[in-house]
Amino acid sequence: MVRSTLHLAAAGLAILLTLSFGCTHDTYQQRADIVKDHVEAFYSHLKSNHVEAAVRENEQIEAMASQMGETVRKRAQMQGTTQVEREFALMKTANEAAAQNWLALGQYFSIKKQPAQARATYQRIVDTYTNPTDRSYREQAQRALKDLEILSPPTTHTLP
Repeated sequence: MVRSTLHLAAAGLAILLTLSFGCTHDTYQQRADIVKDHVEAFYSHLKSNHVEAAVRENEQIEAMASQMGETVRKRAQMQGTTQVEREFALMKTANEAAAQNWLALGQYFSIKKQPAQARATYQRIVDTYTNPTDRSYREQAQRALKDLEILSPPTTHTLP
């Protein structure tokens, strides 16, 4: 189940990046390729149970999205709309890829019977992805947190 989810997400992102940016090899395409490489590395690390490496890959995607957001804000005043729109689309794609990867990581932890890590991962999504456009990822993470309550209620330590 993890593999099919991982393959579908990676394939979907590859198609999205290809459709969004065509076949030209400009700066935007190079950045799209970098995001795609990080996504592929994320899932490769996850399949190999190298969680720390997967997290680092996803953090790189988030950093790229943040940098692109700054670029969009700066260029919006200086350049034509086509360049800004392309940069914005790539930023949005990188942000969505990172959010999807965090969801996949939460699923990974849940399947591996590591509920504390799954909860922390889902909570990270809720806390980090606060823009209105990120609502679906927050909602998915919140539902996953509720599902974890069913599957593995958090343990509470009582004081004597």
